[in-house]
Amino acid sequence: MADDARLATRRLRLKLALEDLREMKGFGTELVTLIIPPDRQVSDARGMLQNEHGQAANIKSKGTRKNVQGAIESAISTLSRFKTPGENGLAIFVGAIIVGNNKTRMVNIVVEEPPQALISFRYRCDSKFELTQLEEMLIDKKSYGLFVIDRSEAAYGIATGKRIHVQEHLVSNIMGKHRQGGQSAQRFERLIEEAAHNFFKRATEHASSYWLPHLENIQAIIIGGPGATKDFVVKNEYFHHEIHKKIAKTHFDVGYSNDSGVRELVENAGSLMGEIELDAERQVMNAFLQELIRTHPKATYGEAMIRQALDQGAVHKLLVSEGLRGNRVTLKCKACGTEQIHNLRRDQELPNCQESACSGTGDDMKEFTSESIIENLTKEAEKGNSEVVYISTDTEEGSQLMQGFGGLAAILRYPMM
Repeated sequence: MADDARLATRRLRLKLALEDLREMKGFGTELVTLIIPPDRQVSDARGMLQNEHGQAANIKSKGTRKNVQGAIESAISTLSRFKTPGENGLAIFVGAIIVGNNKTRMVNIVVEEPPQALISFRYRCDSKFELTQLEEMLIDKKSYGLFVIDRSEAAYGIATGKRIHVQEHLVSNIMGKHRQGGQSAQRFERLIEEAAHNFFKRATEHASSYWLPHLENIQAIIIGGPGATKDFVVKNEYFHHEIHKKIAKTHFDVGYSNDSGVRELVENAGSLMGEIELDAERQVMNAFLQELIRTHPKATYGEAMIRQALDQGAVHKLLVSEGLRGNRVTLKCKACGTEQIHNLRRDQELPNCQESACSGTGDDMKEFTSESIIENLTKEAEKGNSEVVYISTDTEEGSQLMQGFGGLAAILRYPMM
């Protein structure tokens, strides 16, 4: 896998793990966080955990003592799989989380190969997991300011990585061209221009105030609009002087000066926005949609068909929506010993055993392995040398993948019969 694709996979894997971990809560201080940076020995961490396991015997509450010791034992068992923390370190999150109806479920989530190196060693027992070091890895600092304007409205925002954020849509109070009775044409024109000046000033001041705190990381300010107003505003230096320095020389014609105009601006300015990955997403989605309408399409979608195509080695490009959620969980029934695979959310209670001759309930099911559906499919794709493309939900095409195709699609090497 290419370095860029590997980094994208690591970032998405971390994003999904953090979404789950943020929502998890425990009774009391029963959730264990263990963060090992790359320069720390796994044996040191194991020794520290063994010491903490002994200290946990002094916890007065029997239930809390049992859960904390169980979590530490699970963490020690997990560490036995690793000789080193890896080039970027290792993070383990384990404990009995609340899943509703006063019930708990033991989870053990491992973040290996994070996108950046972990900085410091951390061990913590609390009612929630410690995520600060990992959260900071997902902050995408390179960005572009976006601004669209005409005489009736304006909108501004920022584009970072795969995300477009529209901060505000402003509407002007500029009067129409038909003057009221009793007003001279000259006075009426002056009132219109004064209102336009005030609107341009208000819109650019709002945008400048929003961008200034992020100016160090803003690569350029991209300006657009449906007419000549955009050029007038830039030429007459309505923007803050520090913002003005970052305005790209090329301005773009777009159909609207609202949220839609901001998104159209990103499409039109793709050549200027080297760090923004949305244009490449559109191209691959359009290739999939064009293939899908052919008589014998080299394309398919939906989890069942995707897994079948992966098994056959037929997938050329796997398109995965970043909005896809759920985990591929292997459960083992204590009553009958069978293993079963389910797609589950982290906050769901474990299902009853599906063996017809077994009466095992969710309490009899033990989580054996668990990974996100996205990560599971990515690994299957790598086995068949299939390229994986992660599609954001910030574009029309990305939304279509998630809502119209269940978040999964594939461009195939050959048509499937």
